[in-house]
Amino acid sequence: MAANQSAEWSAVCEKFRLAQELSEIESKKDPENNPFRSKYKARDLLKEIHCSLKKIQNEEEGEADNEVDSESGQMVDGEPENGFGKACAGDSPAGLQAARLAVVQYYLGVNHIETEELSAGEQHLMSCMKLIDKCTTTRENVSLFIQARNQLGILWAGRDEIEKAQGFLEIAESMYLLYMREDGQPPLDLQDFFVPEGEELSQQEKIRRFEMAYTHTLYYLAQVYKNLQQYERAGQYCHSTLQRQLEYKQFVPLEWAINAATLSQYYITKTRYMEARHCLAAASVIATLAGEIPSEAAAKESEAEFEKREELLQKRAEIARCWIKYCLNLLQDAKKLLEDNIGELDLDRQDELIRARRNEEEEKEKGRKSAILFGSSDTFDSICSLEEKVSSILPLDFEEARGIFLVGQGYVAQAKEYFAVDGHVTDHIEILQDHSALFKVLAFFEQDLERRCKMHKRRVDMLEPICKDLNAQYYLLICRQLQFELAETYYEMMDLKLAAADKQDQPDVHTIKKFNHLCASSTKYYQMFLDSIRSPEGKFPEKLEDDLLRPALVAKFRVARLQSKLISSNPASQLENLGLSLESYKFVVQYCEENPEAKTAVETELELSVEMVSLLPLKINRIKSKMATSN
Repeated sequence: MAANQSAEWSAVCEKFRLAQELSEIESKKDPENNPFRSKYKARDLLKEIHCSLKKIQNEEEGEADNEVDSESGQMVDGEPENGFGKACAGDSPAGLQAARLAVVQYYLGVNHIETEELSAGEQHLMSCMKLIDKCTTTRENVSLFIQARNQLGILWAGRDEIEKAQGFLEIAESMYLLYMREDGQPPLDLQDFFVPEGEELSQQEKIRRFEMAYTHTLYYLAQVYKNLQQYERAGQYCHSTLQRQLEYKQFVPLEWAINAATLSQYYITKTRYMEARHCLAAASVIATLAGEIPSEAAAKESEAEFEKREELLQKRAEIARCWIKYCLNLLQDAKKLLEDNIGELDLDRQDELIRARRNEEEEKEKGRKSAILFGSSDTFDSICSLEEKVSSILPLDFEEARGIFLVGQGYVAQAKEYFAVDGHVTDHIEILQDHSALFKVLAFFEQDLERRCKMHKRRVDMLEPICKDLNAQYYLLICRQLQFELAETYYEMMDLKLAAADKQDQPDVHTIKKFNHLCASSTKYYQMFLDSIRSPEGKFPEKLEDDLLRPALVAKFRVARLQSKLISSNPASQLENLGLSLESYKFVVQYCEENPEAKTAVETELELSVEMVSLLPLKINRIKSKMATSN
């Protein structure tokens, strides 16, 4: 094209280069009181380029254009027809002219969006679409087709018009797939339209940029599907995005790692532990590409080093927390599979599952693994090595469970390094609760009652100090969680001691003292939980809120049971304990009578409470009779 040789064309290319530099580099240095200074300068240059293109076009075709409104710089009545009223080939002179004008409109659209002028941005992007939609899709304009639709997809998603965003992005996706199927050659990049002859991008760079545009399409579609609650599709698109970012080296290590760790949590909800483990192993490995963590000494001397240290420690701690959830959920799902109707290990079921698993899982893993691998040649071995340190198969016995538990416990220590109690109270307590939950589920696999009890004691030791130190005024919800969990833990220990005592002919004084201590401790924390529900005047609510209904009634039921279990040789103490127990059982029955909708929340507890309200008075009367005859 003759225009390409001219000084005027060289000036257009130089203006385009300057506009890109202003928008992408200089804008980062703009002052806070004038944050869009460079963007506005870039916009002026893009408008000048638009005028120059029109002039060149008029000279070449001798056709009239619509005028440009000199005050606003907006195009009057949209873009001119330019002879494109009928479809033309994208690689024809007319198609290339349309594409050049469309590229300018595209960048004007992006520019307006970046300066928060969304309506103007939308107009320019629609003008861009109008120009190129009149041409067939070819390697000259396919990248522009996709990127314009990507931008419109983002724009409409930002306005919460998710279905509209979906429409633009799905067309962009289908355009890419169609082009790759029918042509597949490296297409022109948007910048190729405005470079002097001989300075075009390399074929390799064209491919990289085109693939990056499609990766963005998939990334935005993942967000759209998530917003539409199509979680399965969102997970697939997120996974594809992460794979492509690694493949084309288009990623920021920490950002990629956090996205992969987040995706692992989706796979956990679907019990797809092999995929979850793969995401987490990849996240841990890719996070190391962000560099070494600066030392404390270096962080004190330089603000940049301090910020880098904080970011690296935080992101790695967040990945560690995702690993904890992986180990915890894997153990909890195994427990659900193995427990009987009273929550104990079903030994027959365990044997059956161990026999069934021997060959089945290996084949299953081989079949699924090829479809989901992350990593390039330099990270693949590291990812596989990390995966081998923890199973992705549901554990079926104590040794398998212990292996997963130890990995989880290692990540607890790592997460607590950053999320210390000083400065990160809520996060620190959540990590402690997860650590406690790891011990709780490991205890399920342990058949020795004494060792199980010791595991629960570890839970008490980690939760009790923080529960005592926490200010209930500021952390009411967390305090309630801790009180209830401590009450439950002591309750489980009491049940274990009771089971152990049943094996003895006559429990000794030490055993009785220990048992009573566990009962009293459990009662204390259940009572603290129940007291936290009372009004400032100390009155218990007549109607419990939905989220407190079951916990409060269960707490009352268990307090009743605990009070009846206390061992005492003194008949007066026995009477007192049984009287308090009866009172608590009556509370559960009476509440459900006055609030029938509560019955479904505590069916089992209510049934037992009704029974105990009938039986306990008989027991109380027997003790009273015995006391009367002994006097």
